[in-house]
Amino acid sequence: MRQRLSEETVLFLSIMKWISIASAVGVLIGVSTAGFLLILERSIAQMRVVDYHFFLLPMGMLVSVLVTQRLAPGAAGHGTEKVIKAVHENSGRIPLAVAPIKLVTTVVTIALGGSAGKEGPCAQIGATLASKFADIFHFNDTDRKKVVICGISAGFASVFGTPVAGAVFGVEVLFVGEMLYDVLLPSFVAGMISFHTTAGLGVKYGAYTPVAMPINDNLFLAKVIAAGILFGLCSFMLVEALAFGKYLSEKSSLRKSLKAVLGGFLLCALGLAFGTRYLGLGVETVGAALAGESVPRCAFFLKAVFTSITLNTGGSGGIVTPIFFTGATAGSAFGDLLNVERSTMAAIGLTSLLAGATNTPIASSIMFIELFGPAVAPYAALSCVISYIMTGHRSVYPSQVLAVKKSGSIRVEIGKEISGIMPAIDRPDGDNNGPDNLNLRDTINR
Repeated sequence: MRQRLSEETVLFLSIMKWISIASAVGVLIGVSTAGFLLILERSIAQMRVVDYHFFLLPMGMLVSVLVTQRLAPGAAGHGTEKVIKAVHENSGRIPLAVAPIKLVTTVVTIALGGSAGKEGPCAQIGATLASKFADIFHFNDTDRKKVVICGISAGFASVFGTPVAGAVFGVEVLFVGEMLYDVLLPSFVAGMISFHTTAGLGVKYGAYTPVAMPINDNLFLAKVIAAGILFGLCSFMLVEALAFGKYLSEKSSLRKSLKAVLGGFLLCALGLAFGTRYLGLGVETVGAALAGESVPRCAFFLKAVFTSITLNTGGSGGIVTPIFFTGATAGSAFGDLLNVERSTMAAIGLTSLLAGATNTPIASSIMFIELFGPAVAPYAALSCVISYIMTGHRSVYPSQVLAVKKSGSIRVEIGKEISGIMPAIDRPDGDNNGPDNLNLRDTINR
């Protein structure tokens, strides 16, 4: 009895500890997210009144590179990837200078027309503040990692208004195929508190029309399965476009500042050639696709190109908003192909691309319910899982660690970062020459 009482007492105190810590982190990140989103919204609104404002992109990209290089190199790229890397390699330690520099460079990039998202900066700013919070209270490395993961969850939850999906995203995104259940409670608390804090400070979230179940479509399940495969291929395309852009950028011997200017000019030229819908956040096009309006059939491919150029030549921002654009527009095109309502397939595509490109099928399935309602949720979840598998052992976050291989017939090394694995077809004898049974959870507790 004494042992049981002692165990329950310890568990109760642990719950109270993490609710308190996560609540404080949630408020801190909710405030920072609200500030970032309001500054970004006003900056975009001010720039839109200027004709051809995207002609300023070369200068904006140059400013982003120079400021990042000199003041906070860790703020380069799309933020969530940097946080994942910090958790795996540096016990979640992130320099405080990253937060303000990430805010400034992202606002400059997106407001002037760079194709990037807003969730990565929120996650990175949130994780940076969470890391500083851990410094102030002298947390050990294990608790620091948990607090930083809460920062990812809170940032994602507050930027999109999806507290449950945000909480699950934070515990699912670090490892491919494994969730960190020991961080689930604080992530949920931080996500919900952050969401309510941001909403309370005046941030408005878009309200999407709930997706209804198609009537008299007996082949809807088969169509969703086919769509899941297509979305997986689109996710594959997006990841490879980003990787190819990174390869070209690293192969070039030009200085980063010159790459940034050239990247800005290239985006200007593409914007004139294909239209400005692919510049900036692109939320209007996402909204049009979700409303069932016609969008260009090649929109999902062009957005991948614009985003790869932006992020690989010095622009700052996230990757999830471009994923939403790619998924929603691909879904619109596939809806016509499969004879399904465009809006329905666009909604499924939005979350399926997220599942495939980030290896987070559970968080993506939950996000569908939070954004579009439960009517088609089982079908959307099926598409998310198929897209996740079809994307293969790759990700827009190369620092994710592979915990489970996606097929028993593929030989990959478990326990390595996605960027470092070399998939191959397994031999008939089933020997994969890889350590399948590693306890990856121990990496969080080192």
